[in-house]
Amino acid sequence: MNKALSPDEGMYDAQGRFVPAGLIKPQHRLEDEMVRSFVKSARELNDLLSVLKADALDETGAFADTLAEEYGTLRGGRKGNMTFKSFDGTLAMEVSVQDAIDLGPEIQSAKALIDGCVARWSEDANDNLKALVDDAFQVGKTGRIDTQRVLSLRRLQIEDDDWSRAMEAISDAVRVHTTRTYVRFYEVDPTTGARKSIPLDFAKV
Repeated sequence: MNKALSPDEGMYDAQGRFVPAGLIKPQHRLEDEMVRSFVKSARELNDLLSVLKADALDETGAFADTLAEEYGTLRGGRKGNMTFKSFDGTLAMEVSVQDAIDLGPEIQSAKALIDGCVARWSEDANDNLKALVDDAFQVGKTGRIDTQRVLSLRRLQIEDDDWSRAMEAISDAVRVHTTRTYVRFYEVDPTTGARKSIPLDFAKV
């Protein structure tokens, strides 16, 4: 591990080589200072957001427990999804739990069954349906099939035994690999009821 140095002594480069201060260009030193300053601020902000989320989950959980004692059930719905509002209805906070999923090897059987369906229907097959199927099973830039596109095929009402077996295979392929809890904050228009999110994401500010 590189020892701590003062800027006057020099710095280590990306390959771990020591570069004396006199050999470091002014613009590189200035860039280094700028990046370190903003990363420090970003880390502090990240810590604050972590505390905010933890506090929000603790408080909403305690509130839900209070309601459970009074009504015998949790406010909200399945998996603890809950929405809380200020008394005047102009502010809201939402706690939601979402599953992140992968598709197991059954998905290959589902694709084979669906391909068979499309082949059988080829004489009068709807080109739009074929395009939908091909698009759903297309491998993305990350080398993975878009799970949401595949799962959306289950919404199609098609009366066919092989199609039904394919949809069953898709359901069996679903693997929940992680569950994430989100806390979101909103301002609510009292007249229209429209919600405007309070972004905690740089990309949405």
